[in-house]
Amino acid sequence: METNYNGSYESELQKIAAKKVAKLKSFYSHALIYAAGLILYVLNVYFEVKFNFFPIKYINGFVMCIWTTAFLIQAVEQFASCTFFGEEWEQRKVKSILEKERKNQKWE
Repeated sequence: METNYNGSYESELQKIAAKKVAKLKSFYSHALIYAAGLILYVLNVYFEVKFNFFPIKYINGFVMCIWTTAFLIQAVEQFASCTFFGEEWEQRKVKSILEKERKNQKWE
C-alpha cells in the first residue's frame, strides 16, 4: 500500500510541475507578443509610422494601458506568488491532501 501512495504522490507532483511549466510557457508567450505590440505602439505614436491593417491600427494608449495592466497582473501571479506560497508549501499541501485521501480509502 505504501508504494501506491508514493507513486500517487509522485504522480501529483508531476501534475503540479506540468501545470507550472504550462503557466510559465503561457507567460513567456504573452511577454513576446506584448513586446511586439509595445514596439508597434511606440513606432506608431513616437515615429508616426502608420499601420493600416486590421489588428495593429487599433492599438492606442487605452489598449496599451489595459494590456500592460493585464501583463503585470500575470507577471505578479507567476513570480510573486511563489514567495508567499513556495514549493515547500505546495509539497506540504499535496502531502496533506493525499494523506487525507489515503485515510478515507482505508475505511471504504
